[in-house]
Amino acid sequence: MRKQMEGDNQRRRALARQARSQGQRPSETGASLGATKQLTSLDQRRRNGPAPAGRHKPTSTNGGPAPPPIGAPENSRPIPDSGPTGPTMISYQDLVTDVGRRSGVDFPTAKVGVSATVLTLARALGVAERGRLLAAVPTRLHDITPVDGIENRSDLPGFLAEVGRLSGRTPEQARYQAAATLTALADRDGDLVESLHVPEGLQDLLAPPEPGGGVIGATAATPPLDEGQLREVQAHLPYWSGDRHGLSRTVELPAENLGRVLDRLDQLRRQTGRGPSIGQPDRTTAVLTVATPRPRGAPEVTRPDVDLAHAVDDAIDEVGAGMAS
Repeated sequence: MRKQMEGDNQRRRALARQARSQGQRPSETGASLGATKQLTSLDQRRRNGPAPAGRHKPTSTNGGPAPPPIGAPENSRPIPDSGPTGPTMISYQDLVTDVGRRSGVDFPTAKVGVSATVLTLARALGVAERGRLLAAVPTRLHDITPVDGIENRSDLPGFLAEVGRLSGRTPEQARYQAAATLTALADRDGDLVESLHVPEGLQDLLAPPEPGGGVIGATAATPPLDEGQLREVQAHLPYWSGDRHGLSRTVELPAENLGRVLDRLDQLRRQTGRGPSIGQPDRTTAVLTVATPRPRGAPEVTRPDVDLAHAVDDAIDEVGAGMAS
């Protein structure tokens, strides 16, 4: 037995040398097997022909060719075209936030105002243009209240009254909401707003309102605050004083600081289309006044003026009373 094993080993070494001299590995010729298994392996290989196609994991015991190296195909499969993506959808969050900034109200108030404006405008448009508007604005603005349930008004007073009814605001407050909504939409998709052919009676909404409370007209002007309402709002405006014809705040600061405050108020006017009247008796003093002009008679304080006064206070606080950063 021992001599037989030694003979087997000699034959394996001889076969291994022969395989290496022919550029093959010993395992490919069966040299790594015992003598009996070598003959059986070689005989099977002759009978069976080449190894079946496919990848075979080489090991130290079963031999076989190593798998081919991994490579990239010469002609990779093209990625299918997903087709046109359609019009860019206007962001709900961005739109409502922008309208709130322009009209000087918080997000929940702006959200209601934007929805009321979109619904009322959609009702005033033709069927094709209505579909174009509703397809472009966020669905959340019109997925609860059906457009057919809105009163169709293409005249300005009626339009504002309907927006005010839906949003729970006065017609003049509704004007700020509607104007802010349309200008915000135009900034995001000017082609859309232009293609809607807004009724002529509503064209004024595309222009920013006048400073202060604004003027809508005798049939749609918001009523002034009465004495009781005025006292109530002044309790929340400690820096302001006045009467039913106007509220004023005096700001006294070093000239450089005051300049920064006035720059911020100019920015507020550009952002929202609203700003206080500003008087500057000297380089260190500014008198800020909010009031709604009337076509006939003295100006009066309205709810939008109160909103503007709060926005002015916030702007002054934001700039740190003009302190350099």
